[in-house]
Amino acid sequence: MSAVNPEQRGVLNMWDKLALILLIIGGINWGLVGIFEFDMVAWLFGGAGSVISRAVYILVAISAVWCISLLFRKDEELAVQNIDR
Repeated sequence: MSAVNPEQRGVLNMWDKLALILLIIGGINWGLVGIFEFDMVAWLFGGAGSVISRAVYILVAISAVWCISLLFRKDEELAVQNIDR
């Protein structure tokens, strides 16, 4: 049985998706930095030191920490979330 009640499943699922989207953005940005030496986040928001760029970098880092929990969730809990879709 899952430790997550039905009302929380949708919220957790939403946070998981948001974290994964931010990780994808961060991964694409790092790919651009590695291949082309082009930081898209810095370019869009006025430099790597701007407040908005730093906020994006922090959100991507928080998302990475959140997604670590995906590795350690019980298979039953993930299966229950997938069934509800």
